[in-house]
Amino acid sequence: MFLAKDSVNPQLRFNEFNSNWEPYKLGEIAEIVGGGTPSTGVPEYWDGDIDWYSPTEIGESIYVAESLKKITESGLNKSSAKMLPTGTILFTSRAGIGNTAILAKTGSTNQGFQSILPKRNILDSYFIFSRTTELKKYGEITGAGSTFIEVSGKQMAQMPICIPCFEEQKKIGIFFQKLDHGITLQQSKVDKLKNLKQAYLQKLFP
Repeated sequence: MFLAKDSVNPQLRFNEFNSNWEPYKLGEIAEIVGGGTPSTGVPEYWDGDIDWYSPTEIGESIYVAESLKKITESGLNKSSAKMLPTGTILFTSRAGIGNTAILAKTGSTNQGFQSILPKRNILDSYFIFSRTTELKKYGEITGAGSTFIEVSGKQMAQMPICIPCFEEQKKIGIFFQKLDHGITLQQSKVDKLKNLKQAYLQKLFP
């Protein structure tokens, strides 16, 4: 890596890349997709094989592959829910704006999302996921509502963002993916030690 000396590009770059990062609106490099909820009064819409996420399920894990509730094909077709492909960034748009996760398996969401579907060979999934803090800040500033704050798909599509070429995005994504994997491993070790400590405490101080 090397340090860049201009304001257009980030301070740190991989050596093999030197082209400028280009400004876009998020809607130019990704499709912003909302969700929906099938009628709860129609049993045949529920307990199918299509994953259907709610905002409370997002934020603890980087990848999600199975939802708590599932809907049927009929439920999908009879609601505003959309089938989202692997690699979609689930982005919560209300009741806690800006929690994200990457779909590891096709699925759908309720209306509490404005999910980011990267355009092929233009936007890398892990690259944009790594910019969750920016997405969240923009959503919180832009969102509006009298009962609760919510950001719309149209508002998210207008978010200004600078990105490098697709190859540099992929390398940045892999870089952060490795870091996140290391954090997860360390957190797992910490959790095991906490459980071990708790077991000793229970046996030593009954």
